[in-house]
Amino acid sequence: MAIGNAVQRGTVVYIYNEDNKLNGSVPAGNGPNDGLKGYTPSRVSVQRGSLV
Repeated sequence: MAIGNAVQRGTVVYIYNEDNKLNGSVPAGNGPNDGLKGYTPSRVSVQRGSLV
């Protein structure tokens, strides 16, 4: 199922499917540039340190 939404809350990124059901979560880090950078129906981009 495709990604419908990705939301960052604090230091966690929550990933939801098209039916708005939680698919999973990933840590977003806590640096000044860390966090959710964007998402598509098949991919979520999260920066932690120098890695995306």
